[in-house]
Amino acid sequence: MTGETKARIAPLAASEWDDDARAAMRDAYSEAGLARFTGPDAPPVPNVLGALLHHPALAGPFLTYNNVLLQKPTLEPRLRELMILRVAARAGCEYEWAQHVRMAARVGITPEEVEAVRSPKHDAWTGIEADALAATDQCIDGYCIDDETWARLARVLDERQLIELCFVVGTYAALAMIFNSLGIELDADLKPVASPSHPNPEE
Repeated sequence: MTGETKARIAPLAASEWDDDARAAMRDAYSEAGLARFTGPDAPPVPNVLGALLHHPALAGPFLTYNNVLLQKPTLEPRLRELMILRVAARAGCEYEWAQHVRMAARVGITPEEVEAVRSPKHDAWTGIEADALAATDQCIDGYCIDDETWARLARVLDERQLIELCFVVGTYAALAMIFNSLGIELDADLKPVASPSHPNPEE
């Protein structure tokens, strides 16, 4: 999705959360985390959270799971963010792309590298980063990492990291579908960042 969007499901403000929504946030982020969104000086709730909390029984467990990928990873955060950016670019997901361009800067990914990850070619990358991006494309296009790419990855990553790599691609591909389908709009503190729409890696 590019340009302006209109939310198909309006995100809930913290003042609109019912007991189930509050419990879901407490389970995912702890009491202190809940207070961060509901206190008197709390910032606006990110649109993605406000949208997902229409279904707190699903949102709570998902957010807890996703925190493992973001807060307790076995993969290097830089590698994770490159793969997420690749997924977001391939899916044309403006919200996911803008969020993770911002997160990429925090893990040392340069603007030039952000631009390069949008490319269907991997000439800018070497070693594990090239293989991780190739694996990302293979998962998107054929739902499986091919034997040669897997073998190269397995020489660098352990079994936990190989499993996590697949979960990162699958999770953020699913989120891109959800964000695009729900029409999640950019938060006020997110600036639009140009992202391609459904590029073909073979072109």
